[in-house]
Amino acid sequence: MNRKMTHVIASISVKEGRLAEFLDIFKANIPNVIKESGCIEYVPTIDAPSGLSAQACDEHVVTVIEKWQTLEDLKKHMSSPHMLAYREKVKDHVEHVSLKILMEA
Repeated sequence: MNRKMTHVIASISVKEGRLAEFLDIFKANIPNVIKESGCIEYVPTIDAPSGLSAQACDEHVVTVIEKWQTLEDLKKHMSSPHMLAYREKVKDHVEHVSLKILMEA
């Protein structure tokens, strides 16, 4: 069976005035995530205004770019102890989270 890498685009809307503290908490958890089985990439990003007409910028959104070897690895990540602790720490900072789970076409 040919297993394809799982790509994730997570969009996290952060409450006004909370972005810096949110990023501090998020970045402190990155070493834990990188150590997980199957984690290939896990990077928080923010919009970089480019002047391109198709771009929609939002200064309150953190977009996390993730790559996992398998969907099973991603599912384990979502319920790992450090992710449960992270979500508890940021719950008062976050307005909304949406995920795009993608596989190579």
